[in-house]
Amino acid sequence: MSTRTLISPAQLARPRGRLLYWLAFAVVVALFTLAFLGPLYWMVSGGLKTTQEAVQTPPTWVPGSVHPENYRRAWEVMDLARLLLNTLYYAFGALAFQLVLDVAAAYSLSRLRPVLGKAVLGMMLVTLMIPATVLVVPQYLTVLDMPIIQRNLLDSPWVIWLPSVTNAFAIFLLKRFFDSIPRELLDAASMDGAGPLRVLWSVVLPISRPILGVVSIFAVVGVWKDFLWPMLVLPDPTGQTLAVGIYSLSTSVPENVLIASLTIASLPTLVLFLVFQRNIMSGLTAGGLKG
Repeated sequence: MSTRTLISPAQLARPRGRLLYWLAFAVVVALFTLAFLGPLYWMVSGGLKTTQEAVQTPPTWVPGSVHPENYRRAWEVMDLARLLLNTLYYAFGALAFQLVLDVAAAYSLSRLRPVLGKAVLGMMLVTLMIPATVLVVPQYLTVLDMPIIQRNLLDSPWVIWLPSVTNAFAIFLLKRFFDSIPRELLDAASMDGAGPLRVLWSVVLPISRPILGVVSIFAVVGVWKDFLWPMLVLPDPTGQTLAVGIYSLSTSVPENVLIASLTIASLPTLVLFLVFQRNIMSGLTAGGLKG
């Protein structure tokens, strides 16, 4: 049975219908391309302008004179190398903790079936409805005087790593993928003498690479783009992230240098998405095994 689309094959067979179809397609593609690439072009070109041209009104679409040295100056003046290393340290540390603990939580909820497991998962999902800014004050008071250990975690990497572990969305994605794994495959491993941890390590994780890649990218990008929380808990300039460090120095540099530094800070996540966009889509849409 054929599926009826917005434009029938008979209409597409006519020259006028084909012309209108491709014209509408080109307009839609052009609009979406402009919406997504326009801000990127504006940012990159703004870093190549002089200070006067970067702030003038009305703005110029094409730089009157190109100054690539603004990017070198931004790298040196803003100390982007240190800020970049700090952000990478926080991001991959958060990734390590998130993979270990969130995978364990999702696997236990999916396959070990603990008592009140559904209630625990439901309460986790409820937290997704709470705005992140509402949790800033209680989280700050917690890290200011950490319960049990009675320690101030400010200006330490733990203040970034620990909150990132409690990611209900990552646990939900992982549990959804684990639920789709055929039960027969896990039972076969159990019959061969594998315990729950061995099944997780040798069977579940190797076939969960797509969803693990998605969770990894979300974890890294989440730390990379976060601003409010690092600004509150990392007051020491030597340990700040890219977003906070650039903001702290933004008032002491010209606008064109500031725009250049923002462009440099945006490149890693942009490249990450372009390289792994297929993995992101395949991980999000993965629903089971193909045999």
